[in-house]
Amino acid sequence: MTDRKSELEALKADVQARLNRYHAHQNREDGALDKDFEEQATQTQNDEVVDSLESEARAELVQIEHALERINNGVGDECESCGEDIDPRRLQVLPYTTLCVDCAGD
Repeated sequence: MTDRKSELEALKADVQARLNRYHAHQNREDGALDKDFEEQATQTQNDEVVDSLESEARAELVQIEHALERINNGVGDECESCGEDIDPRRLQVLPYTTLCVDCAGD
C-alpha cells in the first residue's frame, strides 16, 4: 500500500508541475503574442490545446487526491462501488482508480 501511496504522491507532484507549466503558458510568462498574424493564429490554437490538457490534468489530480484520501482512510484497495478488493494488476496500471474492473465497466 505504501508503494502505491508513494507512486500517487509522485504522480500528484508531476500533475501539479504540468498545471504550473500550463498556467505559465496561459499567462504568457514566456512573452506576449507574436506580432505576425499567422504566428498569433498558431499561438491561439496552442492555447486551445493547452486548455484541453489543463482540464484533463485537473480531472486527473482530483482522481489522485481522492485515491490518496481513500488510502489514508484504509480503504484504498477496496472498490468504491461494490466493496470488493481491486485487482492489484489494475491498481498497478491505474494507481488512482477507486473501482474494480467490473464496476468500472458498468
